This record gives sequence, structure tokens and C-alpha cells, in this order.
Amino acid sequence: MLNRGEVLEIARGKGKLFSKDLVERFKVSRQYASILISGLVSDNKLVKFGSTRRAFYVLPEYAETHREIFPVHYITAFKNVGLEEHKILNKIEETFPIIKKLPENVRSIFTYSFSEMLNNAIEHSQSVRIGVEVSAPKNIFSFVINDSGIGVFRNVMRKRGLKSELEAIQDLLKGKTTTMPKSHSGEGIFFTSKAANVFVLDSFGYQLIINNEIPDVFVKRTKKIKIGTRVAFKISSSSNKHLNEVFKKYTNSISESDYGFDKTEVRIKLYTLSGVHISRSQARRILSGLEKFKVVVFDFDKVPMVGQAFADEIFRVFQEKYPEIKLETENMTEGVKFMVERTLNEAKIKKDIHA
Repeated sequence: MLNRGEVLEIARGKGKLFSKDLVERFKVSRQYASILISGLVSDNKLVKFGSTRRAFYVLPEYAETHREIFPVHYITAFKNVGLEEHKILNKIEETFPIIKKLPENVRSIFTYSFSEMLNNAIEHSQSVRIGVEVSAPKNIFSFVINDSGIGVFRNVMRKRGLKSELEAIQDLLKGKTTTMPKSHSGEGIFFTSKAANVFVLDSFGYQLIINNEIPDVFVKRTKKIKIGTRVAFKISSSSNKHLNEVFKKYTNSISESDYGFDKTEVRIKLYTLSGVHISRSQARRILSGLEKFKVVVFDFDKVPMVGQAFADEIFRVFQEKYPEIKLETENMTEGVKFMVERTLNEAKIKKDIHA
């Protein structure tokens, strides 16, 4: 009776092994051949390519030296009824096995990011169908998740009572923003955007682009209106990022903290179109929701100047209200640094007077 060792020998000789090869040569049932092959795939002795009767199997060493057999594009769509992201991911891995050949750090980032973004589409979009694309041209690995639902920015805007899609984008970038607080922590988009080389959200005329290769963040108005939400994710297969390091940077940032996701970054330039940050109301918009964190980093990159009222609202009023929150700054110009330090000095003087 045909055994596992013989199957491997046949695969070694033929290169590509089809289940019908075993059926025809050894006169065994297709079911028996499938059981033997499936066991070898589970044990990583064989690598599966394709699906159903068109599937074929090769030895891992054959796959390593014949990269041309790996598909470079996978595309399908699912009806959004009873979908489970882990089952879809398993299906994709079966028909797009290059995922399993990724370095472990890249694969963990891909599987986390894909699962989080697909789950968002399943549970939040209210879309009838959800499209999924996975591509692997050269050393770039990417996925796109496309729905025709209510739109990520509009959903956040409506559920949180915000005035515009731009305000929704600003809140999403802080993290901990969710329209279903009882079942979601709002961390998925935040951490996925940090782990990617490039991360894009496109919805109803607004496009959020996070390019960690530069690094920079952009918000654009688009002429072509995307109905629903399109999520695009790219990472290099040679990336040296590790998912645990991404989490570590923003979790338990203070030694005595047990809050988990307790640190965030705020890019000040995204809160006005003109680049001038003067008013107290602008500062309050920036501060909205930051009381959830223990460490807040204000990034003043490409911000030439801030007003006294703006700086006072953040570094005196907010800090006095939440003294346990650590406020940090980076990328300050001399003008910004002067105004922030002036505010801190005045706050210290007032505190000393009332002491």
C-alpha cells in the first residue's frame, strides 16, 4: 500500500505532484491519496498550490528554487454574511502559499493587519459584498480590502458626532477610536498603519495616506469618489519590523502602567489646512480623546509657529486637568519651541505664586 515516503519520492522525481498521479499509478482511491497528501502538507513536507482538482504539490526545496510557480495576484469577493476573517485568511493561504514563505516577522504583520482590516469591513461597513486582493510583485507584499458600505470616515463622524470627515480622520490617527466600543478597542487601524510600509484609507472623496518609508502622513481630497471604503496595505518582504515592537512602542509606556495601549502620537500639522495653529479651539480639537492615554507625543513637524492661546490650552490647561498624563514634543522649530517653553514657564510661575 502506498505510504508517505513513496509520495515524497514521487514528488521529488516529478517536481509537481497531482493527486491523480497517485490514483493512476497505484490504483488507490482519490480519497486515500488526498488523505496522504493533506497529512504531508500539514507537516510542511509538501507545499500546496491552487485549489480543488487543479491543485498540485511540491517539496519545500522545489518551491524555494522555482519561485515562478508562486502566484503573484489573488482576487476574489465574498458575500458579507457570516464571514469570519480567519477562515478567509486560511483560504487565501491555501491558494496563495507565498504567504507561508514570508519571513516570520513579515507574516505576523500581514496576518494581523489583514485580519483587523477585514474584520472592520465585516462588522462596520454594512456592505453586501467585500472584495479582497492580495499581491506579491517582486519583494513587495500587499493587500486591498474593498467594500461599498457606509464609509469609514463617515461612520466615525456620525457615531461620534463630529463635524466632518477630516475630524474623523484626525480621531482615527489618535487610536482608540471605534464606533462599537463594547466589542472593539479601536486599535486595529492605529497599529496596522504603524506596521505597514504604506497604508491608505480611501472613502467618499477623502484619502488618508500613511507612508512610513518617508515617514509622513497626508490627507487628500480626491476627484474620483470611492463609494464605501478601500483599504490598501503594503509591506516589504525584507522588512525588519516586528509586530511585538510596534505594540511595545505604544503599550505600557510607563513602568507602573497596566493600561495596555496607553501611548499615542499626534501630528499637529493635520489639524489645520493653513498650517497655522493659533486658537484655543484648535488646541481643544487636538486634545479631544487624549485623556484616554498615559503618554501623548505632539509632533510639530512642518508647523512653523503656534499661538500663545494654542500652547496654553495644551501645556497648561490640559496638563493641569490631567497631571498624570505625560506630554512629550518632537520636531519643534525655534518659534514653536519658544512659545511652548514660554507657556511652561508662565504655568510654573502661576503655580509657585499659588503654592
